[in-house]
Amino acid sequence: MIMSAIAYQCISGDSHLEVDAKRWLHRVPQKYRERAPRLIKTATGGDAWVIEGQAAREVPSDLYGGKGREHWQPFGQTYEGTAGTGPAEQRVAEQDRDGLDAEVLYPAQVGGPWLWRSIPDDDAYKAIVRAYNDWLAEEYCAVAPDRLIGLGILPMTNVDDAIAELQHCAKLGYKGVLLSAFPDNKGYPSREDDRFWAAALDINMPVTIHIELNRLGERAGPLLKYPREDRETLNKIGSIGLAEQVSRFHRVGGLNAVQMVLDGPFDRFPNLRIYIAETHAGWLLFFLHMADVRYQRHYIWAAEYLGFQPLKRLPSEYIREHIYWGFLDDPIGVEMRHHIGIDRLIWATDFPHQESDWPDSGDVIQRVFDGVPEDETYRMVAGNVVEFFHLNGR
Repeated sequence: MIMSAIAYQCISGDSHLEVDAKRWLHRVPQKYRERAPRLIKTATGGDAWVIEGQAAREVPSDLYGGKGREHWQPFGQTYEGTAGTGPAEQRVAEQDRDGLDAEVLYPAQVGGPWLWRSIPDDDAYKAIVRAYNDWLAEEYCAVAPDRLIGLGILPMTNVDDAIAELQHCAKLGYKGVLLSAFPDNKGYPSREDDRFWAAALDINMPVTIHIELNRLGERAGPLLKYPREDRETLNKIGSIGLAEQVSRFHRVGGLNAVQMVLDGPFDRFPNLRIYIAETHAGWLLFFLHMADVRYQRHYIWAAEYLGFQPLKRLPSEYIREHIYWGFLDDPIGVEMRHHIGIDRLIWATDFPHQESDWPDSGDVIQRVFDGVPEDETYRMVAGNVVEFFHLNGR
């Protein structure tokens, strides 16, 4: 184990652990091992993921690892020889080279949790999620737990399973967990989710979303559950319900923020905070303004016909207080920081994906935060991550 006692100065709040599944397949129970994700070679020599219920998917263009724009192509990529795909000791060395004290490690993209849910057998699927979580905590991040801040994955099945894995992740010592769908595995928030929010707050476990929540397959459909679902009214409004109206000018993650605000969990759980990674921030100021405008235009009919309970505050007020946003190379968002909330913005590298500039993140920081006071820069490149994930032990 690499020991460290870090006074964090620079943390990537959103990096990725892109590794061959063979590193953790030994954790999957033997009876499910053949159903677990695995890598194969394509005819052109690139890597592809094979996941039950899906056609083979070539490793995405995101597998970049600092190859250099002149050498990298958006196809035919392989894990072997790509920075950011090796063992934990290598990852710590890569952090050193990039000037980072630590990274928050989200799972892979194409070979990751969204597609794992295509495995039709719930027991097999949950066993694979558990295997990854156990390996990540006990073998990978254990090498340097202060620097490799892995996130536990929560299953997309039901709220009971989400709570069970949340509690298991807490026992493993995770600093945070990744929510891939609303806790009860619906495309909209429900009161069943409240048991999950209560459990997360009870054990002080930070909850994150990467980009947005999954609304595919069984989760497709309405964005909001209304107290009084009058079928005639719903048929008349079609696909322009209240959540659609309020979130009309959103970008990634904004829809989920609006869904949560309108469902009211931030009133029921005033201490609940959510971090939505890789959304960027330059668009947020306009989105927050329009969310308020459109809410004020549309909440009255929703209350009259569908029993919607009007909010105690404007949507932007809830979002500014309860949602953290992740950004990369976004000088516009940094310029707007005081209008959005400087204590709710988290910088990241996205390494080893093609959004990253490894090993030159210091150049990005210097450019994006040019002219920003040192204390404000610190909040966005370290302080907010330390606070959200309780890296100072509180």
